[in-house]
Amino acid sequence: MHLASPWKPRLAAADGGPAERLVTALAEDIADGALAHGDRLPAHRELAYQLGIGLGTVTKAYATLERRGLVESVRGRGMFVAGLTPRPGATVDLSINTPPQMLDNRLMAATLTAMAKRLDAGTFGAYAPAAGRPDHRALAARWLAGQGVEVPPDDVLLCTGAQHALSVAFATACPPGGTILTETTTYPGAISLARQAGYRLVGLAIDAEGLRPDALEHALAQGAVAALYVTPTLHNPTGATMGAARRQDIARLCRRYDVAIIEDDVYSIFAKPGLPPLASLAPERTLYVNGLSKSVSPGLRIGMLAVPRHLVERALSRLQATSTMASPLAAMIMEQWLTDGTTESVAASIRTETEKRHALLKGLLPLDTPARAINGFHAWLPMPTEAAERLASNATALGVIVTPPRLPLVDPTAPDGGIRLCLGSPAIDRLKEALSLLASLITNGMSQRRGDLPLF
Repeated sequence: MHLASPWKPRLAAADGGPAERLVTALAEDIADGALAHGDRLPAHRELAYQLGIGLGTVTKAYATLERRGLVESVRGRGMFVAGLTPRPGATVDLSINTPPQMLDNRLMAATLTAMAKRLDAGTFGAYAPAAGRPDHRALAARWLAGQGVEVPPDDVLLCTGAQHALSVAFATACPPGGTILTETTTYPGAISLARQAGYRLVGLAIDAEGLRPDALEHALAQGAVAALYVTPTLHNPTGATMGAARRQDIARLCRRYDVAIIEDDVYSIFAKPGLPPLASLAPERTLYVNGLSKSVSPGLRIGMLAVPRHLVERALSRLQATSTMASPLAAMIMEQWLTDGTTESVAASIRTETEKRHALLKGLLPLDTPARAINGFHAWLPMPTEAAERLASNATALGVIVTPPRLPLVDPTAPDGGIRLCLGSPAIDRLKEALSLLASLITNGMSQRRGDLPLF
């Protein structure tokens, strides 16, 4: 004999049809702990009778909950709560924006074996030029050309990762205490860098395409601006990508007001064909940042900074002040993988894997969640900052770590923000668990609205 279900059947007092209200009610009770891991749910026919709804409605609701990972069907026994309580030590970190792991041990072993045949003690024990060996800079320039940026090798500086390249670009374009414009919500690393270096960072309004030209023009007209820091492709954290016309507008305005552009293009492998980098539209004023840690692997700490010819010496002096040279071993791995096609192969695999992860996210989140997730390995859930703080806190309590909501805000007191979800790092099964937990919290919050504020 099967044990009776401990759940008291109800429909949530929310908008939507009976199936949606049933999903919301069960998700709420699972999130609140009224239903625990392993608890049995009422049989389909029994629940339909008790609530006065159709059998198909119950079947649809249970199927939705099962897709979200909240319940599981055990053949011959019934439907059970999968549970929201994580296993001990089973924290899932969705706060670190790294690509899915596409390298394998055989590739690494083959790469290191090939390098061992070319690397001698004398080469390893010697200093390379601060900007990188000429042949390595030529390889980097060829790779950048594939990203839409045609630049001579002498105008490419190799750095210790894209973050280092960004710091060199900031120091080259902006004097101490100078003003840098950016999106009102932007890359946390850039905010930290600006604060540490003493730059004045000013956030500008954004929309679905990223930085708004009218906001930029208004700020430029005030004068005393050193540079614009902007991410046109797959903006971090919002996921916005500028269309071709928007890019033309940004380049035109910066040229009119004679302002330098610092273009962060580390997600260039996700760019749609026909979208030109700003560096190709305004090459005389754009410092272009890219690297291989997002398009291949975090361990490959090689950043690339392409600068206009008249800024090369200034950028080189800033580079030499912060790093003697990029890692010789990392540079040799870059050489190997750019030469044998590994970089393109891994990048293609990353694009395919991220499509799967975004499909998983889309299938698990409630249908009316205003998620912005197009490609790349992060997604953005816009919401009031206070609601984002509550959601992040509740998620942490359940073992899911997300980016602190105020971290990407240029103005930490801004009322509107969101949650960045980094989808690349966890194994796919752990990612599914984490997203299922978040979906339940979001569903619970949406059903308890006070005005327009979700109570996560």
